Amino acid sequence: MINKIILDLKPYINKISDGATIMVGGFGLCGIPEKSISALLESGVKNLTCISNNAGVDDFGLGLLLKTKQIKKMIASYVGENEEFERQMLNGELEVELIPQGTLAERIRAGGAGIPAFFTPAGVGTEVAIGKESRVFNNITYLMEHGLTADFSIIKAWKGDAAGNLIYKGTARNFNPIMATAANITIAEVEEIVPTGTLDPNEIHTPGIYVTHIYEGKDYEKRIEQLTTKS
Repeated sequence: MINKIILDLKPYINKISDGATIMVGGFGLCGIPEKSISALLESGVKNLTCISNNAGVDDFGLGLLLKTKQIKKMIASYVGENEEFERQMLNGELEVELIPQGTLAERIRAGGAGIPAFFTPAGVGTEVAIGKESRVFNNITYLMEHGLTADFSIIKAWKGDAAGNLIYKGTARNFNPIMATAANITIAEVEEIVPTGTLDPNEIHTPGIYVTHIYEGKDYEKRIEQLTTKS
């Protein structure tokens, strides 16, 4: 029986070397791999290229790695909640590639599917188009975008089994599933590991074939980025 369970993240996160490219799952602060980010912080690895929908906030998520300057380059879509990110970018301390959110998702999905490039109308006529090949299809201009891949993906799911099959919950299903497919090594952390065979095959979002290691984390903070209440 396949068993991909690891009991300690650190030895596996420590295999991420200086200069590596990593995908980091989550949407805002929802569904981020909190334990893996903490292990990266502790490892001291540096010069990382991080592909993520967002850059966390100043004291949580990828913001922790930005504060210690372990990230050399960010490839992201939304970064508006992180003042340290803004400071480093404006001072030329951080390389940044900002990508429209749908384009970022499709570039990751394409990379995982082995598709080297595709055409999209997003970004035509803006700074996003600078230096990119364009084509006209049916009288509409499209930009050519390349698929994205990484050395490692660190992702977060709700449930998983020993074979690495994963189920996500709610918003955490954004970006985590596609990132699982687009890296050489995928480390998935989950809130609960259940016995193999107990997950309904029709409910599995990421098949275990894409997952290299699975880790059961405890005491997730699950911080809320923007809290809205009714009076």
